[in-house]
Amino acid sequence: MSTSAQSRQAGKNRSEADRQLDRSFILATRIFAFLIAGILLWIGLQVGFQGIEALQKFGLGFLFTAEWNPVRSEYGVLAQIYGTLASSFIGLIIAVPIGIGTAILLSETILPLSVRTVLVFLVELLAAIPSVVYGLWGIFVLTPFLGGVAKFLNEYLGWLPIFSVPERVALGGPGLLPAGIILAIMTLPIITAISRDALASVPKSLREAAYGLGCTRWETLLKVIIPAAFSGIVSAVMLALGRAMGETMAVTMLIGNSNRISPSLFAPSNTIASLLANQFAEAGGLQMSSLMYAAFVLFILTFIVNILAELIVLRVKRL
Repeated sequence: MSTSAQSRQAGKNRSEADRQLDRSFILATRIFAFLIAGILLWIGLQVGFQGIEALQKFGLGFLFTAEWNPVRSEYGVLAQIYGTLASSFIGLIIAVPIGIGTAILLSETILPLSVRTVLVFLVELLAAIPSVVYGLWGIFVLTPFLGGVAKFLNEYLGWLPIFSVPERVALGGPGLLPAGIILAIMTLPIITAISRDALASVPKSLREAAYGLGCTRWETLLKVIIPAAFSGIVSAVMLALGRAMGETMAVTMLIGNSNRISPSLFAPSNTIASLLANQFAEAGGLQMSSLMYAAFVLFILTFIVNILAELIVLRVKRL
């Protein structure tokens, strides 16, 4: 066999080996993907199965009742759903503009590289702090500080429901506002890190083309870079929302754990995760089933959040 024929045969063998390797890799990734989906489905079914007794007794009325009374075996999670969503959205309202602004600052050449490196490390360090430490800091530092802010807002804007003070509620105590601020701090690293990666992954050719058309730095950023990275930024926000909805320890320490619905930011509230943390250890019978039903509701809420995030990302990609 000639040298050229041997080379062609070796190339064919390598090509066949590469194709076999590609097929094996694709098969392995499919197995892992279906395995993750199977684990997610298994978790959801197990939690839902444990809550069947409460589902049969209360039905969908469980979602629209704010009464949670183990003594009379009356259970409903409307107040906890409200507290979960309200505290999470308060956190996002604060964290999203700060997180995206920080991501822009760290992805652009506005600051020297040495300064940006330090800031990236500090932002990532926020994610490494245990939630119980955030809770303790919130109790001893944040809540006393917010007491003065709450008095000022109530004095001048108390006619607004969100700044009113419900009966039997003391200003400067646990409530939605300190819980929301803690969630903002805890979700800030997620929003900043993922948004920064999305902004940094925008092709340089888009930036250069915008500069070539005469755009300024800020026009390029607002009209080219951010729209190109919008899907990644939305994913960061939705992932942070899911993180906020599932946070337990820090929120439990700061939200007041009151099963009441109030529009005031200063009123104590509760979340589904806090409810589980407070009552799961001593629950049994119908109360245990009700807690598992509540956990299944939280599972569905986070699932819906991720579906909405995916739909938003797909819609943006089509534009």
